[in-house]
Amino acid sequence: MKELFYKYYYLTKPGIVFGNVLTVIAGYFFASKWQINIREFLAVIIGSSLIIASAGVINNIIDHKIDKRMERTSKRSLVVGNISFKNAFGYGLILAVVGFYVLTLTNPKVELLGLIAYVDYLALYSFFKRRSIYGTLIGSISGSIPLVAGYLAFQNKFNIIFLDLFLIMVVWQMAHFYAIAIYRQKDYSKAKLPMLPLIKGIFKTKIQISVYIILYLILNIWLYFIAKTSIIYLIIMTLLSLIWITKSLRGFNMEDDILWAKDVFRFSLIVMIGFSVLLSLARII
Repeated sequence: MKELFYKYYYLTKPGIVFGNVLTVIAGYFFASKWQINIREFLAVIIGSSLIIASAGVINNIIDHKIDKRMERTSKRSLVVGNISFKNAFGYGLILAVVGFYVLTLTNPKVELLGLIAYVDYLALYSFFKRRSIYGTLIGSISGSIPLVAGYLAFQNKFNIIFLDLFLIMVVWQMAHFYAIAIYRQKDYSKAKLPMLPLIKGIFKTKIQISVYIILYLILNIWLYFIAKTSIIYLIIMTLLSLIWITKSLRGFNMEDDILWAKDVFRFSLIVMIGFSVLLSLARII
C-alpha cells in the first residue's frame, strides 16, 4: 500500500506542486499584508495544489513517449507500466474536479486564472514544445499564474502590480529553464524537442538568459516603486539579481557550458526562494 501511494504521489510531480504553492502563498501574503482570511487563504492553496497536481498527472500521460526517450524520465510510472493510463487519467480528473471546486471558494478571477493555467500547460505548451523554440515562453504563462493567483485571491482586481508580478515570474522562468535546456540538451535531443540551445545554439541561449535576468532585476526595482515594498526587499532582491547577472555573464568566458548552466540554474532556485520569502514580508517590514 505504501509503495502504491508513492507511485501516485510522484505521478503528480510534487516538486513542481510545492514550488508553485510557495509562490501562491507569497502572492497572498504580499497582497493581504498578512491580514489573512483563513477560508480564502486555504482555498487558494489547496485548490491550486490540486489543479497543479492534476496537470502533472495528465502531463505524464501526454508526454509518456517523450519520457521514454529521456534518461531523466525513463523510469516514471507510466513509462515502465507501474500505473495504467486509465487509472492515471481518472486520478488526474478527480484532482482537477476537486481543485476547481475548491477554487470557487475564492473569487471568479482566481478561477479564471486556474483554467487558463490548466489549458496553457496541457494544451498549448504540450503542442508547442514539440514544434517550436517558443514552447518555453508559452509554458511560462502557466508557471507564472500561481503567484498572481495568490495575489488576486485577496486583491480581487487586475492592476499594474498584478502585471509586474506576472512578468517577474515569466522572466525568471525563461532564465531558469534555458539554463536547464543547456545542461540537459542531450536528453532533449534524444526526445527530439526543439529547445533553444539545440536550434539556435548555446551562445544565443546564453545571451537570452542574461537578458532575462537583467529584466528580472528591472521588474523587481519597478515593483518597489509601484507597490511601495520595503527598502529591505529592494536591497536584497537587487543584490541577488546582480549576483545572478554576474554568474550569467561569466558564461561567456567559461569553456564548460554544462558546469556554467548548472551554476546559473542552482542560483535561480536561491533567487526564487529569496523572492518568495521577501515578497511575503515586503509590505510589513
